[in-house]
Amino acid sequence: MNFTGTPTGEGTGGDSLTTDMNTQFELANMAWIGVAAAGVWIMVPGIGLLYSGMSRKKHALSLLWASMMAASVVIFEWFFWGYSLSFSHSVRGNGFIGTLQFFGFMNVLGAPSSVSSLPDILFAVYQGMFAAVTGALMLGGACERARLFPMMVFLFLWMTIVYSPLACWTWNAQGWLALLGDLDYAGGGPVHIASGHGALIYALILGKRNDPVAKAGMPKYKPHSVTSVVLGTVFLWFGWQFFNAGSAGNATIRAWYSAMNTNLAAATGGLTWMFIDYFRFGRKWTTVGLCSGIIAGLVGITPAAGFVPVWSSFVIGLLTALGCNFAADLKNVLHIDDGMDVWALHGVGGCIGSVLTGIFAADYVNATAGSYAAPIDGGWLNHHWRQVGYQLAAMCSTIAWTVTVTACLLLILDRIPFLRLRLRPEEEELGTDEAEIGEFTYGEDTSYIPEPVRSKTSVQMPAPAEQIDDKIGPSSGSESGAGAENEKVTA
Repeated sequence: MNFTGTPTGEGTGGDSLTTDMNTQFELANMAWIGVAAAGVWIMVPGIGLLYSGMSRKKHALSLLWASMMAASVVIFEWFFWGYSLSFSHSVRGNGFIGTLQFFGFMNVLGAPSSVSSLPDILFAVYQGMFAAVTGALMLGGACERARLFPMMVFLFLWMTIVYSPLACWTWNAQGWLALLGDLDYAGGGPVHIASGHGALIYALILGKRNDPVAKAGMPKYKPHSVTSVVLGTVFLWFGWQFFNAGSAGNATIRAWYSAMNTNLAAATGGLTWMFIDYFRFGRKWTTVGLCSGIIAGLVGITPAAGFVPVWSSFVIGLLTALGCNFAADLKNVLHIDDGMDVWALHGVGGCIGSVLTGIFAADYVNATAGSYAAPIDGGWLNHHWRQVGYQLAAMCSTIAWTVTVTACLLLILDRIPFLRLRLRPEEEELGTDEAEIGEFTYGEDTSYIPEPVRSKTSVQMPAPAEQIDDKIGPSSGSESGAGAENEKVTA
């Protein structure tokens, strides 16, 4: 083709029939971020496997369903207006929220994005995976007691009203936290602090799960499948190396430096949690403890990975795992049934990582991006003492916005009759899989239900086998006569 046009750098970036818009970008950078986007997506089913394994068997499929539903709803919302509200090239309210410039991906094509090394269309794909991960994480607060249709409605609204403004504040070049000086490399605030505190409020408003044994305290059940917990952790650790390394926005040394930080923090977090649990709980090397620590370390390093020296990622992994381990016990103090510990791992872990970023951020690590680097003053390692204050300001504003808006959304939805948030007690006892989906993770004895049990229908639990095994006499029209042997109906 005869390309004679010049990229405009705005709108669609030019007419693709007359302008080669690829000349504005390094193809290696685009190839790397495209691969990284696919790597981040695999974290979504990883979250589903993790949550499913941690739940009871009768709720296991609903958590796998929730992860795939989250990916579907969020990607549609991202196309509809989520990307525009987060990363439009102009913002409203002094960096508070984007415009509808890219509504329905209108004009999303070849102009440089908020990360100037990438075109809008590629940056939208990559950031859409971040949004899907955040939504899937947040839904963990609803485990084992939420109705699924209201969950979908809530997720769409939450991504619009909570996540999109936070992403704009933090990562849009004109966002107010970005201009303030907050350092958040890959999502300590918009992803982890937001999802963790959103899950906490979801769990609070839904109320405690029904537990006939521990009526006074918080319900605590053993994971039904530790294998699924391990597989979920494997998917998450794998995907996190794209999550953090891809956040460089290019294929420079900084990307690979952040990948090493990610692995070291994860390894340190896993070992730390496992050793703590060894001494706290019967001197056993628990697999769930190891996996929980790995995730805590990954959460802690997320805002810091592209800013801090490698040695500090060891400290970040250790301190984050330590803090998250003890935060997991706080649900008994708060009396909030966060069964998946989303708040303890992601809410608290994101806060710890954000503050430690302000301490360990170093200008020379950031500069490994070369010509792509935007200069920073660093943190306490560079004697920039204000940085921790900026981090605390970002952390507190993220928590305040998330908690307030999430609570308002849920309380409003719960008062709309067809959007009642929680299952009825008999449905919860039956299990979300049978009551809402009609399918099961494993081969169950219960017959397949062709459609979900409606919430207005009373669910009758089956009687024990010895009660059902009653004799039924022959009907008057039976050919076998009065002396025939009675038929037996078994459970």
